[in-house]
Amino acid sequence: MSSTVVISIVVALIIILLFVGAPVKPMRFIGQGIIKLGIGVLFLFFLNVLGGAIGLHVPINLFTVFVSGFLGLFGLASLAAIHLFIFV
Repeated sequence: MSSTVVISIVVALIIILLFVGAPVKPMRFIGQGIIKLGIGVLFLFFLNVLGGAIGLHVPINLFTVFVSGFLGLFGLASLAAIHLFIFV
């Protein structure tokens, strides 16, 4: 598929959603999930920046982003503990 086809399909879907309207509840859950995943990425990034001084590096992949995003600071602490005590 060329990029123009993909872009035109996305634009058409956006226009259809503007006229028809999107269901509110599923869109709210999807939006909250995306925000939590973004927060998880930021948590992991700052953990890797600050933990670099002591040799702590937790990889940023889909599993660790889900854990840190949906469990918050407790998930981040558990990932750091797993890395320090099991993988080292």
